[in-house]
Amino acid sequence: MKIAVDAMGADYGPGPVIEGVVMALADFPEYEFVLVGHSGKLPFYLDKYGIAGHPRISLVHAETVCEMSEPSAVSLRAKKDSSITACARLLKAKEVDAMVTPGHTGATVAATKVLVRTLPGIDRPALAASLPLKNGGRFLLTDAGANTECTSVNLVQFAIMGEVYAQYLFQEESPRVALLSVGGEDIKGNDLTKESFKLLEECKILRFVGNVEANEAFEDVTDVLVADGFTGNVMLKAIEGLARSTMFWLKRVLSKNALRLAGAMLAKNAFIELKSFGDADDIGGAPLLGLDGICIIGHGSSSPRAVRSAIRVAGECVTFGLNERISARLNETGCNTADLERKLAAIRK
Repeated sequence: MKIAVDAMGADYGPGPVIEGVVMALADFPEYEFVLVGHSGKLPFYLDKYGIAGHPRISLVHAETVCEMSEPSAVSLRAKKDSSITACARLLKAKEVDAMVTPGHTGATVAATKVLVRTLPGIDRPALAASLPLKNGGRFLLTDAGANTECTSVNLVQFAIMGEVYAQYLFQEESPRVALLSVGGEDIKGNDLTKESFKLLEECKILRFVGNVEANEAFEDVTDVLVADGFTGNVMLKAIEGLARSTMFWLKRVLSKNALRLAGAMLAKNAFIELKSFGDADDIGGAPLLGLDGICIIGHGSSSPRAVRSAIRVAGECVTFGLNERISARLNETGCNTADLERKLAAIRK
């Protein structure tokens, strides 16, 4: 199996990415890697981490990098030779089985949608983020930010794709699917969620459990929580911000006096365990579901362990046959774009 890795897109440069690849070389002897980045800069890191000339590593030159501050469309048009675009071209040409990038999410979505394209019958790809449950399990939020404007057809397809990915991720044969809304009743929400609710009910083969409010999402009420990309990304960023703030508040109140500090030291292992609930390093990255190829998008600040985990997920998605299963599920449920448009027209009458 061959995996393209964007070596340039991370917040802290190629170092953490190359170190993650070193870990993956040891852990996954069946994988080959195409490192995509500037050919004048990468050799320094390959020498530093002792993998220069490794038989399972090849390099593809990419002149530029999509900066996080750049708009997605601008980075795609103005930087056609970026590391993200080069990875997407390799995936399109089937020269690699999957791609992994810790780079610009919007640029990755734009490049892969234009170059790799979506699976037949899929209108838009969706980002599937894995989040922790209160009981220690996890659930998927999809779309977590790939599409700011969505239709009810898109949301139903996000549900189908999320269900298939949840089967792999949670080893659950029939994952529960819910719709993110402002109330549990089907009459609650905006026009998009109300229409999506009716369409999801039409997909009888899905285990649709109805609407779920954001404050209930962590109560193990669903395995897949479906949202438009704008709402999903707002929820995701709010969760990340609250987690950081909570850790700050804990540190502040526990460091007020010597007695509390002593208690905090005694509870050190408990705090380490608490932090692990939200540790994204084991997850590695989120797949961009619905593409005609496997694409895993990691956080810009990915650690080497997170890069290694993203590579693992990419390989496992290929082995699992994620895209083949999504296509089969779409046909089985009658949820190709054309089928859903017909169902939607009937609902609107």
